[in-house]
Amino acid sequence: MPQPLRSNDPAPTLAEVARRAGVSTATASRVLNRSAPVSTDVAARVERAARELAYVRLRAASARETGVVAVVVFADPAQYHADAFPVRLLSGLRRSLPGAERELAVFTVPRRSRRPPLVRYLCGGHVDGVLLVGPWGDTALVRLLHAARVPVVSLGRPPEPGTVAFVDADNLAGATDAVRRLCASGRRSVATIAGPPDTAAGADRLAGYRQVMAAVAAVRPAVAYGDFSSASGEHAMQRLLDQRPEVNAVFAASDQMAAGALRTLRRRGLRVPEDVALIGFDDAPVAARCRPGLTTVRQPVEELGSRAMELLLGNPARGESVVLPTRLVVRASG
Repeated sequence: MPQPLRSNDPAPTLAEVARRAGVSTATASRVLNRSAPVSTDVAARVERAARELAYVRLRAASARETGVVAVVVFADPAQYHADAFPVRLLSGLRRSLPGAERELAVFTVPRRSRRPPLVRYLCGGHVDGVLLVGPWGDTALVRLLHAARVPVVSLGRPPEPGTVAFVDADNLAGATDAVRRLCASGRRSVATIAGPPDTAAGADRLAGYRQVMAAVAAVRPAVAYGDFSSASGEHAMQRLLDQRPEVNAVFAASDQMAAGALRTLRRRGLRVPEDVALIGFDDAPVAARCRPGLTTVRQPVEELGSRAMELLLGNPARGESVVLPTRLVVRASG
């Protein structure tokens, strides 16, 4: 049984694809470039060999720039359109585009889905670079982009260190600032509504909460999970109150989840901040619209986008990183 290419293997060549498929290099080239008709059986063998080897056509070093930068957002489409984060991010990305010389092509991909046509497009010499946003999962896509010599940057810490350049906010420090404020106010049952633990932001914000809880023995911890959406925050707050009616402070890992938690607290007849203090994360527009105004951790979304674009256009090394500071914004909720 043919074995797929391992992550530390050199990039496969067209000759290796041809050899595995049992055809000449010229025939393999005709199939992959669609430059001349070949039999269905031969085409299937070549394409199967290319998939097994994770082969991508390399851009020539002298290829002209395309003028296009791809932004691939891994998110459920409904949540993507309901969230202000992408709009703010795109604003920051455009800020660092060099005049009218380049344009953004935005692709929304459901989390962890595999889209071979999109991968072929990204690796096929059609874009000058790729920015990955959201939980993009394993390193297969990044490895293919590197093999195709396409610059790539992750917005958010990658799942495996050193695999790709990235730009991120200091989620750990921001979370610890928020939770310390809740503990310093004298609250003795401080819960968190955490984001998905398989995302860097979700994991780091939960780690910040746990770090403070471990240092404050007199405060009781409790954790419920959401997916950063308002509805998930509403449901998580219901679970917390059912399991821990004494909860009197909550750190939510996103402002959307905090807004959902606020709705549940009102339905239960609980006042914010008198009965339950509440702090969110992001400083999204919804934080200022909440009543009472939501205390939150501000991450510089527009600057994240701007710095990510600068890094991408500079052809970054895989280990490069930029981590921007966060800031606690105090309003009435906690």
